[in-house]
Amino acid sequence: MFFLNGSILASWAPRIPQVKADLRLSDGQLGIALLGVALGSIPAMRVAGTVVDRFGSRIVTRVALPAYASAIALLAPADGMVPLTLALAALGAAVGALDVAMNTHAVDGERGAAHSGISSFHGLYSAGALAGALIGTAAAAAGVRPDTQFLVTAAVGLAASVPAAAVLRPSAHHVSRSRTRSVGRGTLGPRGRLPWLSLLGLSVLLIEGVITDWGTVYLADSVHAQPGVSGAGYVVFALAMTLGRLTGDRAAARFGPVRIVRFGALATGSAAAIAIAAPTPWVVVPAFAAVGLGIACSFPLVVGGVGRQFPDAPGPAVATVSTTGYLAFLAGPPLVGFLAGHVTLRLALLLLPVLALVAASLAGLLSADPAHPGGRHPDTTPAAPQADERA
Repeated sequence: MFFLNGSILASWAPRIPQVKADLRLSDGQLGIALLGVALGSIPAMRVAGTVVDRFGSRIVTRVALPAYASAIALLAPADGMVPLTLALAALGAAVGALDVAMNTHAVDGERGAAHSGISSFHGLYSAGALAGALIGTAAAAAGVRPDTQFLVTAAVGLAASVPAAAVLRPSAHHVSRSRTRSVGRGTLGPRGRLPWLSLLGLSVLLIEGVITDWGTVYLADSVHAQPGVSGAGYVVFALAMTLGRLTGDRAAARFGPVRIVRFGALATGSAAAIAIAAPTPWVVVPAFAAVGLGIACSFPLVVGGVGRQFPDAPGPAVATVSTTGYLAFLAGPPLVGFLAGHVTLRLALLLLPVLALVAASLAGLLSADPAHPGGRHPDTTPAAPQADERA
């Protein structure tokens, strides 16, 4: 599920320039169309959180994945800015619902396990995104039309969703309607942690969004790297993110999520500061890899922590963190652009070490056990299997 989620949406990204040219869209019109993903996904995440707690994460995931795979086919007949925006809004709504449902189901599945798996799931998402980007790039290089690619992607995604959905286990939690409504209205649970956990997720996803959209530009314009070298900055960042997430569960089991997030954030902040101060791309590129490795596990561990700390209503809680984080992912790059327009891009990127410090300062929230206030996080206790069952 996670791999398909990453691969389907990422396969669209390399085709954006050709779609823009085919539809004769200006930069402003394309920006409006791309906003459709956010306009669809953000409200869908909120609704999905409530529906997941009402009907369970398995059934919502089973519905959302084929809907998501089908939605990319809507891009094929789009013949202008308005149809493209509506198609992207439908795609965003489906992926937003799937994000909440599959993350909730992943957290749900951890409850009976002796170890965490959420970071590895997100690692497969990153691997899927790399695969999708490569497929889209290869299709563009081979001269395949975007509409043909979108239709084939939808067909393959639908076919793959059948066996993936068939092996999902039943949802383990049952939530009373009164509890779901209280979380939805903003009752923030034990000690009001949810907004601070949301800020933690916002900080790390904002770093990811800024590097994704501005890392290559920074290398090209501020560090004067050649095109191949500037492109390598994002490639090593994405590879480091994937590697970090695939190994993050073992690291969290050994050292605990608080240490992983805290020291990872500090490493990210230090690497970002080095990249900002560096005069040469041969320093910036490995620094970007260190940034990716430092924050790789943070958001998955935040999602897992939220699911454990709100066991009676994980759907709305995960939806809150996901929505906040997704807003940051979308809003961060324009914010950097605004700051760069008033100072320089190099100075605007000072936002990155600041965000890393915020994440490091909030990492301790992941140790809170709502069943035993003030106790240690289950992952850091000696009796890991029993503690995980309590969580």
